[in-house]
Amino acid sequence: MSTSTSAILGLIFLGLANASVFLMFKLWGYPFDKETRTSEAPPSLMLLHRLIGYAYAILYVFMMWHMVPRLWNYQVELPPRTVAHLMLGITIGVLILVKIAILRFFRHFEETMPYIGTTLLICTYLLIGLSVPFTLREAVLRTQTMAFSEEGITRTRRLLENAGLPTEAQLDQLASKRKLREGQHVLQGKCVVCHDLRTILAKPRTPTDWVRLVNRMAIKPMIGEPIHQEEEWTVSAYLIAITPDIQTSARQQRQEQIRANEAKEAAQIANVAMEMDVEVETDTTEIDTYNEVEAKALFEDKCSQCHPVTDVEDYPPRSEEETTEVIARMIETGLYLEQEEIEIITRYINENYLASE
Repeated sequence: MSTSTSAILGLIFLGLANASVFLMFKLWGYPFDKETRTSEAPPSLMLLHRLIGYAYAILYVFMMWHMVPRLWNYQVELPPRTVAHLMLGITIGVLILVKIAILRFFRHFEETMPYIGTTLLICTYLLIGLSVPFTLREAVLRTQTMAFSEEGITRTRRLLENAGLPTEAQLDQLASKRKLREGQHVLQGKCVVCHDLRTILAKPRTPTDWVRLVNRMAIKPMIGEPIHQEEEWTVSAYLIAITPDIQTSARQQRQEQIRANEAKEAAQIANVAMEMDVEVETDTTEIDTYNEVEAKALFEDKCSQCHPVTDVEDYPPRSEEETTEVIARMIETGLYLEQEEIEIITRYINENYLASE
């Protein structure tokens, strides 16, 4: 079942819950004979309420039939939202069983039905509130991602050439929309058995680093179905394709952190530079072989592996220290640079992109 279908069924499920409960409130307003346990409510409304209840129960069973098996293909330690979703689903199932049991075998508890129905409605709202908004948000983000655009596919095809994939991997096919979708399904269906998506997509990586990471995970013992070689290639291509989106998310988080605490960020710049040992001498006279054209080509080749080069134009460093920090962060996420390349790229950024105060 696709996420969009699941969201639509969830909204229908919520609509049936509202219709059933509020119709129940109306029916309980009619006179009721406790001895004969009969109501003076119109038979047509009674039948409608019964049909809505059947539809609600059938839809619940249908959704659980598709969703419960997915838990076996998910990570062993479930995220908190998934646990809450599961508990609410179980609670609704128990309440439905209790309601059916009262109607069929324990009619002396019939006066508790409004309370059970109201509890069912509350649990349904909570259940749908924990799933549908996130599903809709995922659908919106999927339309906004550049991975499946013509520009994104062209970029992915170019990066795959130097990503370290074996010669038998057909790079043109891997960079197609169909294969990228397959890679997305592998990520969502198999990789989450051992990892949370937030952990996998926490930071951008270079194409070579993604290929190595996926290969390292694929050869490890797995609890669920193993990742086959072709799936390994497709998920690697997908991760390479969405790296600019990961970079954008990471940049937004960094900007929020900068706005929240400028002083702390300045201290982090110094610490990162010391730890990464990429202190760059700003006296450009020491670089005797510096060539502007070669420096530009090196900058575009290295920096475009994780994000579009235009990102530097849109968000230029504000100081030479921040340039050093940015390069250190890129190295930390997997970009390999020789010391001479670090010096050339640093000088090129400082001379061409440094934001004026």
